Amino acid sequence: MDGTIYRGGTLFPWTQPFLERMRALGIGCTFLTNNPTKSVPDYLAHLERMGLHAAADQLYTSAQATIDWLRRRHPEVRRVFALGTPSMLEEFRQAGFDLAEDDPADAPDAVVVGFDMTLAYPRVCRAAWWIQQKKIYVATNPDRVCPTDQPTVLVDCGSICAMLEKATGRAPDVVFGKPDPTMLRGILDRHGLKPRQIAMVGDRIYTDVRMAQRAKAFSVLVLTGEATARDAREADPPPHLVVPSLAELGAMLEAARAGRPLTA
Repeated sequence: MDGTIYRGGTLFPWTQPFLERMRALGIGCTFLTNNPTKSVPDYLAHLERMGLHAAADQLYTSAQATIDWLRRRHPEVRRVFALGTPSMLEEFRQAGFDLAEDDPADAPDAVVVGFDMTLAYPRVCRAAWWIQQKKIYVATNPDRVCPTDQPTVLVDCGSICAMLEKATGRAPDVVFGKPDPTMLRGILDRHGLKPRQIAMVGDRIYTDVRMAQRAKAFSVLVLTGEATARDAREADPPPHLVVPSLAELGAMLEAARAGRPLTA
């Protein structure tokens, strides 16, 4: 979402026309994000404030992918020590997990590290301790930084995990979010689709494009976020399609439906 339909808190001017065009063409859209800082209700409210109305089944986050995996692969995990925003922690509570406190006597079953914009040093140290104690250790997403329209660098989950790896000598057992192809599993299951019926549209090669390629879906890179045209040229393998923005993609899809020649 961030870098594709909006940047930071700013909606791109072509986003609404693109979504309206998709509805008119009968093409479904699902919002997929590596950013776990907001729960599904908070994300829907965030989109609504920008004028975008979406239903809960049109949204899938890396926090949801993490929860789904823990339920499926480790049903014994009930108590987690998590580095995450209050909204993300509430998502885990609502999913039935108990949250361990910053206390050496409160042992978790697993450590979950997310994009924690409320990061506190003592909690980082506690996470490192449990990681050293060989607890199941997972990360919500691999992103090093989060796109923003503000004059700052938003240090993301991948960088937090790099810090913890330096301290503990241990990387996460599993990193969710794009480019993990299982991120598409929720969408495929919800709508009864196959990967070949999906176009994954995003602004990053090492997450969005790589996930599409690994899942055998169609990859579309937009140049409104992190990746540049040079990045696209140097990518191996390259994206299936590179467009300046969603505006051009919408025009191409409309032309394809009408049987007109396609131009990027």
